[in-house]
Amino acid sequence: MYWKPIYVPEARNEPARTFAPGSPERASVKKALEEAYSTVIDIPMFIGGKEVRSGRKVPIYAPHDKKRLLGHYYQGDAGHVRKAIEAALAAKKTWESLHWTERAAIFLRAASLLSGPYRDKIVAATMIGQSKTVHQAEIDAACELADFFRFNVQYMEEILMNQPCSADHEWNILQQRPLEGFVFALTPFNFTSIAGNLPTAPALMGNTVVWKASTTQIYSAAVIMEMLIDAGVPDGVINLIFVPGPVAGNIILNHPDFAGIHYTGSTDVFQGIWKEIGNNIHKYKTYPRIVGETGGKDFVMAHPSAKAPEVVSALIRGAFEYQGQKCSAVSRAYIPESLWPDVRDLLGEDIASMRTGPPEDFRNFMCAVIDEASFDKLAGFIDRAGKDDDAEVIFGGGYNKSTGFFIEPTIILTSNPRYVTMEEELFGPILTIYVYEDDKFNETIELLDKTSKYALTGAFFSQDRRVLDSTTVRLSNAAGNFYINDKPTGAVVGRQPFGGSRASGTNDKAGSFINLLRWVSPRTVKENFIPTTDYRYPYMEEE
Repeated sequence: MYWKPIYVPEARNEPARTFAPGSPERASVKKALEEAYSTVIDIPMFIGGKEVRSGRKVPIYAPHDKKRLLGHYYQGDAGHVRKAIEAALAAKKTWESLHWTERAAIFLRAASLLSGPYRDKIVAATMIGQSKTVHQAEIDAACELADFFRFNVQYMEEILMNQPCSADHEWNILQQRPLEGFVFALTPFNFTSIAGNLPTAPALMGNTVVWKASTTQIYSAAVIMEMLIDAGVPDGVINLIFVPGPVAGNIILNHPDFAGIHYTGSTDVFQGIWKEIGNNIHKYKTYPRIVGETGGKDFVMAHPSAKAPEVVSALIRGAFEYQGQKCSAVSRAYIPESLWPDVRDLLGEDIASMRTGPPEDFRNFMCAVIDEASFDKLAGFIDRAGKDDDAEVIFGGGYNKSTGFFIEPTIILTSNPRYVTMEEELFGPILTIYVYEDDKFNETIELLDKTSKYALTGAFFSQDRRVLDSTTVRLSNAAGNFYINDKPTGAVVGRQPFGGSRASGTNDKAGSFINLLRWVSPRTVKENFIPTTDYRYPYMEEE
């Protein structure tokens, strides 16, 4: 008899620590930072439960301190990709046959490890490897990732318990099978929680995974892998490789056992992957699941009835937390003419008070952007705005990469609602504002909806209930996560399932049961307790 119950502990969101001066968590995380900075770590790949090192050793430096060597990782090649696939396929039968409550227990333990003994370590790794403030690292690497583990377990239970009805003398069962093959997880640099969720969500549902981490997130990815092994994830279930994207894609997307991809990253890369899958569709044993969250050109729109301080708070936090390197970050805003003077004054006050610097200085609101390529791209847009007739840098605009990749919080005012920084995703601390005439509110809504190819997040501010209602309807396709009188960032697992449509992805809603349904293939089983013994039906009898 199987002794475990068929229900799991109720999932609750992990509380975030405040790190107030004098608090024990402030002292403990500072100690973790000191330990991390004092050690140069060696990061191997993990294939089939074994540490794998190659002949190419690549250094990792802190984005906010270009000379600060944090560690080395080992770059793999096509052979390592093949070995990771082989390991995933070899582990598949044993893993998928494990009772679902055993898989649940492993990831519940992972959540407990993450919120307990690994908490400061993962927060410190995210701070120095990805240049996040302690608050941003805490809500991401500790809280959100623990939430993903706990809520995904609860969603798995809900999915498995959702069964069809049965008539007399029969029993109908809906079985949720893992996909036939392996899953490829391709993860981004900006959220440690996403890097942890993309391989583990399919694994929880019984799949085995090849995980390629972003090269600028490897430092915290190593801690995730260490924690998962400690939690009891068996060898070969999740295989972590560090290879160039084209090398991984060429092997994986041509493999007959490729069963799906879980992706977060740029729209162009995702569309290229989708095209390659389409070209190779005849090679696969099954139709692969394609799940991806990509770019955003996220907006805040204010109605003339909105309150200026509320709008400004949303713009500052939404645009500049984690240097605007969130797919949900505010990068374009539409402000009514009547509200603009107050909004402009308050923005100027906030920008003037904002500190930028390394994450170990807790007074800083912003740190460095992720790397030199990002820095150069963003600096180019700032320079362009300084020269163009239809744009003006009104706050910030400074940048410096002498010690780290620092860009000031920058606000551009444009007279052209289709200006390049109103349309193109920048992924940095640059906000562009268009001021519209109050009596052109309706036209501006239409303009907002048609300006961007993306539809990830957006926010609308108003004190008029009728306007709130009508605008929410009119912008129904403009954002997959829509916020009323709030900033469009900070989605919480279990509360605001995350994802967008249009060019922003497949909208399979990470942080909900919808995403987990993509990693199983249902089978209906009917058992008949009293089988028929005659093929004839009553209607066939003679009068």
